[in-house]
Amino acid sequence: MTPDADRTQALKYMTVSRETVSHFDTYVGLLQRWQKIKNLVAPSTLGQIWTRHIADSAQLLPHLGDARTVVDLGSGAGFPGMVIAIAGIGMPGLHVHLVESNGRKASFLREVARATGAPATIHPVRIEDFTAKWDGKADLVTARALASLLELLELSAELLKSGSRALFLKGQDVDAELTEATKYWSMQTELIPSLTDSAGQIVSITAATRRTEGS
Repeated sequence: MTPDADRTQALKYMTVSRETVSHFDTYVGLLQRWQKIKNLVAPSTLGQIWTRHIADSAQLLPHLGDARTVVDLGSGAGFPGMVIAIAGIGMPGLHVHLVESNGRKASFLREVARATGAPATIHPVRIEDFTAKWDGKADLVTARALASLLELLELSAELLKSGSRALFLKGQDVDAELTEATKYWSMQTELIPSLTDSAGQIVSITAATRRTEGS
């Protein structure tokens, strides 16, 4: 698939404005330039940046609901957090906090936010350090290709205490991960089929609380 065909295919999955598409073009252009020296994404996905990364992340947009403060854990090159932030340009009150401890990737994310005007704050720290100091309320927690579902729940435990929702992009092992996670967590879950990966799912989580011994 050519880059243009990849872009065209990806846009079929999204309902966004021309201005947002233009900002995504800026994002992709920066990613391609920085990739040459920073290795931001897997080289095998470079030919499918739009479908593998932009569209895959953008499928969370219809599920944001009334969330305005979003925390994206382990943002990497910005998926899904920066995609959400760019799509939210002009959306009153929306702000995305991207947590990425890798200094090179954090620098890249800051440049994307500057170039696009995305409502994003980059936190170049470990997730554990971020959540330990977080004193606000996160309406929504997101993550993609970061860790198992159980590990994600543990990493976001401090954020979920306030009743936050979570949207985690997961692959084909999601059923096994859910089975393991429910041994330690009580939660309401919904599995939403991925638009871009036939084996993938979006795991929507609400009312997540740690189980006490014997519960």
